[in-house]
Amino acid sequence: MVRFARLYFRTLEAVMVLCLAAMCVMVFGNVVLRHLFDSGINTSEELSRFAFIWLTFLGAVVVAREGGHLGVDMVVEALPRRAKRASLIVSRLLTSACCAVFLWGLGLQHGINVANSALITGVSMAVVYSAAYLCAASLAVMALVEAWWLWRRADAADSGALPW
Repeated sequence: MVRFARLYFRTLEAVMVLCLAAMCVMVFGNVVLRHLFDSGINTSEELSRFAFIWLTFLGAVVVAREGGHLGVDMVVEALPRRAKRASLIVSRLLTSACCAVFLWGLGLQHGINVANSALITGVSMAVVYSAAYLCAASLAVMALVEAWWLWRRADAADSGALPW
């Protein structure tokens, strides 16, 4: 399972690098075209916006893996070992519940996104916003795996290490 998780996160990181590189090329190219030739490529503006959406959602997953999201852990660190472990488990379960609500809301919006298409490229907005599905599902699975891992290992809360 650890090998699959590493491969999954490496793939996400590679897609993020491709999105960022594509954004840089498209935006820089458009700036050059606008300043030197007084023209631009409309498609590149739209595609760079879509790449930014994907980059943001995939980045949220990668940062969650590294434990880099904002959090206030002053109270948790002051708790005794068992209470600290319990609070970490509860926080992971609440995170997965929030992701479930997010997925539910995405499901409600799905019909609207499928019916709409981008103005310039004609790409279905469902393709663009599918990054949100991937993000919510990934974060929910990660939170549940971390809760299970914290439940199984008594020393997990003290070490601060995650199962990834």
